[in-house]
Amino acid sequence: MGKRIILLLLSWSLGVLCFAGTAPEKVSVAPALKNPQSWTMVIVPDVQGYVKLRRNHGILELMHGWIVDYRESMRIQQVLFTGDLTNRNDLPVVEPGRNELIGAEQWKAFSRAAEKLDGEIPYILCTGNHDYGNRSAENRRSFFNDHFPTDRNRLTRRQLIACDTNAFGLTTLENAAYEFTAPHPDNRKFLIISLQFAPSDRNLEWAKKLAAEPRFKNHFGIVLTHSYLDRHGKRIEKENYEINKQGGNAGEAIFQKLVFPSANIRMVVCGHIAIPDKWEGGIAFSMDKNSAGKSVAQMAFNTQAIGGGWHGSGGDGWLRLLEFMPDKKTVKARTFSPLFYVSPETRHLAWKHDELSEFTFETE
Repeated sequence: MGKRIILLLLSWSLGVLCFAGTAPEKVSVAPALKNPQSWTMVIVPDVQGYVKLRRNHGILELMHGWIVDYRESMRIQQVLFTGDLTNRNDLPVVEPGRNELIGAEQWKAFSRAAEKLDGEIPYILCTGNHDYGNRSAENRRSFFNDHFPTDRNRLTRRQLIACDTNAFGLTTLENAAYEFTAPHPDNRKFLIISLQFAPSDRNLEWAKKLAAEPRFKNHFGIVLTHSYLDRHGKRIEKENYEINKQGGNAGEAIFQKLVFPSANIRMVVCGHIAIPDKWEGGIAFSMDKNSAGKSVAQMAFNTQAIGGGWHGSGGDGWLRLLEFMPDKKTVKARTFSPLFYVSPETRHLAWKHDELSEFTFETE
């Protein structure tokens, strides 16, 4: 009897040791459409953390390279950037550990990374508060147009249909409208209006008149602007940047003056918000109705402070993938990092599965 108990204990102990020594399987999922007839729109969050530190430049270039590599298999039709293309538009001096490059060099770094997309896929930019003034929106001066004139990317240029003038009377992409047709079997026409950070009343009136033109009546309208939602999914009512004090509109005013009156605007995409290493600090989503009673999806996506805070990795390479399903109303949002996916050792970390990162919404 004693020998039997000893044998049973030994067998149990051996089983526990074997189980404890077995590492859980790391499951990785290759990027693919949920439905082969869907198509994808990619949202790139604020990139300032990638461009301000030399060590992070390669991460942004890897993200852009992934978009190009998967444009066919994921049927990527459009790429939207949420602004803050630099961390300091016109910083004249280096700040060790915070801004390793002066403003002019930060613009060059982003421009160089964008070259991977030029001629390969259309992309639409919007300007953020850090793209103006010396540090953050002290005035409307920006080097944006020096690096991204209207004819830079021939594929984007084909979609460009209108530009408003900027604060200095120049025709730039700071406030611009684009049109494209979704691939078969969707075949819908899309109108994307990109607005500068804190657009003026004149900018919003221009956009509203454009959206109201009869030729765009049945288009699916999207507004891309840097600042719009807070982290709770509420529209920002007031901001204290000098540009705002000079008449620049915040999120709620953008909604009331442009989004709500426009029957064909069905989505707003923004960035801007962030809390160091808190996922929920830079991600938000809410639905509302426009004046025609149609649903408007409002989405903030900014991971710049993930991966070490303000001066870490720049955002761990995260992208938001919007898969437009063939039923012409369902959109599946997923969150993916080419940085984690590039190595088999970290590939299992390449998808975020929480409710802020993976969800479905409908636009009737």
